[in-house]
Amino acid sequence: MGFCKDFAWGAATAAYQVEGAWNEGGKSPSVWDAFCHDGSHIKDGGTADVACDHYHRFREDVKLMSDFSLNSYRFSIAWSRVLKFEETADGGLSFKENPEGIAFYDALLDELAANKVEPYVTLYHWDLPLPISRKGGWLNRATSGWFEFYARTVARLFGDRVKRFITFNEPSVFVGLGYKEGVHAPGYRLDTSDILLIGHNVHLAHGKAVRAIRELVDGAEIGITLASSPVLPESDSKEAVEEARKAHFACKKNDVVFSDSFWCDPIVKGSYPESLFEECPSFASEIMDGDMDIIKSKIDFLGINIYQGRFARRELRPAGTAHTDVGWNVTPTALYWGARFFYERYGLPIYITENGMACHDTVSLDGKVHDPNRIDYLNRYLLGLRDAADCGVDVRGYFQWSLMDNFEWAEGFNPRFGMIFCDYGTLERIPKDSAYWYKKVIESNGDCL
Repeated sequence: MGFCKDFAWGAATAAYQVEGAWNEGGKSPSVWDAFCHDGSHIKDGGTADVACDHYHRFREDVKLMSDFSLNSYRFSIAWSRVLKFEETADGGLSFKENPEGIAFYDALLDELAANKVEPYVTLYHWDLPLPISRKGGWLNRATSGWFEFYARTVARLFGDRVKRFITFNEPSVFVGLGYKEGVHAPGYRLDTSDILLIGHNVHLAHGKAVRAIRELVDGAEIGITLASSPVLPESDSKEAVEEARKAHFACKKNDVVFSDSFWCDPIVKGSYPESLFEECPSFASEIMDGDMDIIKSKIDFLGINIYQGRFARRELRPAGTAHTDVGWNVTPTALYWGARFFYERYGLPIYITENGMACHDTVSLDGKVHDPNRIDYLNRYLLGLRDAADCGVDVRGYFQWSLMDNFEWAEGFNPRFGMIFCDYGTLERIPKDSAYWYKKVIESNGDCL
């Protein structure tokens, strides 16, 4: 059966990781600007002030997408580039459009259209505007309303060219690493009660954004992207699969922020997992009348970012399991089980919105970048995804992370995930062997795997 005829073959980026121009064109600072400029949080001491300079070089980058036959591009819009912020007399915030920032995204969307590349727009990929963070950020329920205004602005300005929207990228990661573990911006270490409050406010923001986009964009398809490390069954037996499924969707107090059911059940099923209220009964008081109706506003698909699988029991991991440059397990069945588990539980079309591998990439003596390990990794994972499609999972698309090497958050510039090599000194782009391989995969719609 294979992949559907209109399968979305793409690559993904995030505004903060590639755009640069951190203070150009009327852009306001974000929490990540402040976090990087502090000088103590990024492993290589770097910042994304320039990053890949996509802000100035986007036409070159879109041309590369076209050259390698991508039909889709997932990217995020920087909230603080589209809107300017002013404090009101009552201590709140007011917003006005930033024409220069809007012009950048207008030009990018027009360039994508000219090259027949479909945009998949993520509204929030972690770069919370600093003025909102100073008003409490995601701890402040008002942020959900401010996010709704932002979503409404994006829908009104760009909805004539964008039909596929993703509200949030990986809420488990920006909440878990940014507000619980403190290794990402804004660098907080909060207790479970605060994490639950933040999670609920993010859910509210998602639901309000869905309603706003649905109201303003005819034919919009809207989803959310979750980070998932699927639990891999010990075997294909019914018992092993059920054990893995149960472990995958568990929701426990100590690890609630990284629970897929905590993020997905409210959106699709309209309720938080019951186990959560058993362990955290006070959380119920944070939920106001009407909240769950907003949160469960209809979505059209689920985006899942999957890089590796995990094991229900630690002893199941085979000795010598292969690892990527950042230490993540290479587990090729992860896309199969992840897509299958999510589809069986929630019944929504699936996009793999991120998947890829960090390698020790360098320019060889022949001037090329050879990355055979990445090609092998992608081939194996895509075979697993095709198996899921063959088993009846409604898989709509696959986005490789990433279009190009970029600023990898607290890891800095050392990990290289891109299908295109970026020389951070000269900003030269060099397509890697995997880009040429991926082009053949796209042009055969995966039949050459």
